[in-house]
Amino acid sequence: MSGHSKWSTIKRQKGANDAKRGQAFTKLSKAISMAIRESGGNADPDTNFRLRLAIDAARAANMPKDTIERASTRAAGKAEAEMFEVVYEGFGPFGISVIVEAITDNKQRTTPEIKTLFDKSGGTLGVPGSVHYQFIQKGQITVSKDGRTLDDIFLIAADDGAEDVEDAGEQEVHIYTLADGLGSMRKSLLEQGFTITGAEIIHKPIVYKQISGPDQIEKVLTFMEKLDDHDDVQKVYTNFEIVEGS
Repeated sequence: MSGHSKWSTIKRQKGANDAKRGQAFTKLSKAISMAIRESGGNADPDTNFRLRLAIDAARAANMPKDTIERASTRAAGKAEAEMFEVVYEGFGPFGISVIVEAITDNKQRTTPEIKTLFDKSGGTLGVPGSVHYQFIQKGQITVSKDGRTLDDIFLIAADDGAEDVEDAGEQEVHIYTLADGLGSMRKSLLEQGFTITGAEIIHKPIVYKQISGPDQIEKVLTFMEKLDDHDDVQKVYTNFEIVEGS
């Protein structure tokens, strides 16, 4: 794999070919439910921005409309079991730093399961704050190029306050902004005719840990995929990049 490939790009390419739709829909339903619960029961995406992002993500994954509506109805009616948001931090193989965001109805089950995944990879589940300082919270909007160049997109987005842009594959670009500017940036890009394929608050690495060689790459990607495939895990952030010529 050549170039400086990062997990966000690798995962997006993997997701395009991922057949685990049932598991993906379950995770998206949890995100919708949590967005409503955390707002005190507000099931209106026009006034609950976190819910808007969760619904947009569900639609981008081709989640059926009635499934989205059922998740919203259950959460608004508080018919589901209580759920908790949990954030784990730790070190994966070869010292990569990892942040895991999860939603669970049983922390006593989820925590040891996540710890086991770290242990089996040769890594270590850390304490809160152990790697958080190596990341910064940003808004990330993914748009289709639609014939525009990276420079074209940057010039347009910069006028709206974007801090940076980054290729996210052949046909998409990540636009980065301040976390509290995500909503206004998203609205402006839509008004200017951009096709938005994703919008979220992320933990962006400040520095990267380089990995190289087939053995390192395989071990790191296997670990990341096992974390990502855990039923309770919503998002995984890491600071590894695969260096050129690997």
